[in-house]
Amino acid sequence: MTYRIDNLQYANWSEKIFRQLREGDVDAIHVTISYHENFRETVLNLEQWNRWFEQYPDLICRGEWGDDVRKAKEAGRTAIFFGFQNPAPIEDDIGLVEIVHKLGARFMQLTYNNQSLLATGCYEAEDPGITRMGKQVIKEMNRVGLVVDMSHSADRSTIETAEISERPIAITHANLHSWQPALRNKRDDVVRAVIENGGMMGFSMYPHHLKGKSDCTLDSFCEMIATAAETFGAQNFGIGSDLCQDQPDSIVEWMRVGRWSKEIDYGEGSASAPGFPPQPDWFKDNRDFGNIEAGLRKVGFDETEVAGLMGDNWLRFYDENFAPVITI
Repeated sequence: MTYRIDNLQYANWSEKIFRQLREGDVDAIHVTISYHENFRETVLNLEQWNRWFEQYPDLICRGEWGDDVRKAKEAGRTAIFFGFQNPAPIEDDIGLVEIVHKLGARFMQLTYNNQSLLATGCYEAEDPGITRMGKQVIKEMNRVGLVVDMSHSADRSTIETAEISERPIAITHANLHSWQPALRNKRDDVVRAVIENGGMMGFSMYPHHLKGKSDCTLDSFCEMIATAAETFGAQNFGIGSDLCQDQPDSIVEWMRVGRWSKEIDYGEGSASAPGFPPQPDWFKDNRDFGNIEAGLRKVGFDETEVAGLMGDNWLRFYDENFAPVITI
């Protein structure tokens, strides 16, 4: 049996989107439940998800372990896994790492574009690497089974994390910098550092990180994945679409600015007010994952590789990395 997993979305959740997940046969997704929220605010987001689980039990269910993906598929539902795009929910308290894992978090980025207490974001001019607290938090994340995500982190910080971490880390949503030189896309030495230590990388369909942006072709996207597979092997890659479906444009500004600035951060988009660019026509929502499967076959992947890229590789990673380390 094969599985379809998208390892990063931040949609404006609704019954419509939950039904589209089922129409697209998506067995599991990793959803962002915190960008800039502190611990208490993140708990309120968890409360909202609990209400959705109660309202739509035929469509979605809570995901905590790899087997929850298998159970969801069997029941015709989509398993929802939680993650943070910033370490804001643990504030300055390493003890909250274990707490958020017990509450269901399975991924946490060490940075979101800026310098954090833990590491350096990809928008900073200088990257001094992992901080003293960062080294301790990585160790604690390894212990409890909270996966280190370096999607928005700078190069040195990411490579150091791959070396420091005793368990595989992830880049949940990014593309190859050599294909599209966006700040958030990853250079080969960064990808290599993550992959060589058993880590995973999810390819993103967020237009600012695509070659040609909204006009990127499916062939070009799949050829980029083929290049990555030829260079590093296909077994450590998957999809992390970064789909932000139905979000108002004001959310982009909030994502980039949070509470740290009075100025608008235009990011890698246009120089006008930030907003969401249109999705490419071959991936508008969760019903379009079949297009990617077809594109991967067209560029030469065999059925086992396609299954791995569409979800089986992420499921293996879930099985191996979500549980705490057992000590005797």
